Amino acid sequence: MKHPLRSIFGILLLLATFAPALPASAQDAATPAAPADKPKAKPKPKPKPKPAPAAAAAPAAPTIGGVQPTLLGTYGDWGAYTASPNGKKMCFALAKPGKMETKPANRPRDPAYLFISSRPAEKVKDEVSIIIGYGFKPNSDATIDLAGASYAMYTQGDGAWIKNAAEEPRLVDAMRKGGDVIVKGVSARGTETIDTYSLKGLSQALDKVGEECQ
Repeated sequence: MKHPLRSIFGILLLLATFAPALPASAQDAATPAAPADKPKAKPKPKPKPKPAPAAAAAPAAPTIGGVQPTLLGTYGDWGAYTASPNGKKMCFALAKPGKMETKPANRPRDPAYLFISSRPAEKVKDEVSIIIGYGFKPNSDATIDLAGASYAMYTQGDGAWIKNAAEEPRLVDAMRKGGDVIVKGVSARGTETIDTYSLKGLSQALDKVGEECQ
């Protein structure tokens, strides 16, 4: 879900030049020479306006059922999307992990995502799921941890879903309040992963999803 500012300081230069009085005759010597005009100080340059910070880029969404989702809006570290695979409309909030760890370290894997989806035709609202970027260890559970609570997720292929659907509303409500969530899993080769997702902007993204898929 993560710009230099330039400031220009002007330098005020003050130059004073006085022409010496050089008498050409006794009469000239009796009359003091007028001082040369004092050059005007250079004006202090005005600071250039600070550039506006660039808008955060939406996380790129994977294709859903062969369909490229349409971006509805970007909110903090989250994007709100809609798609209609097989003619059935769905909407979802999506983020990519801000921090990815593996044990052993630096094991390669495909992109990972955290979704919260709604599918009106199936009467599904705020379903939490992940794509981890590798095949999970068969019959293993993943977990999603938030604010001291841990939620078990059943796994299939490279995806995982909340085991106890009754816990989902409580999890989503806690996620709306911000902070980070940590997703943990184990690959078929035994690699442990720890992905950290920022929840900044999630509440606004879910509100947009709710407007689009009521």
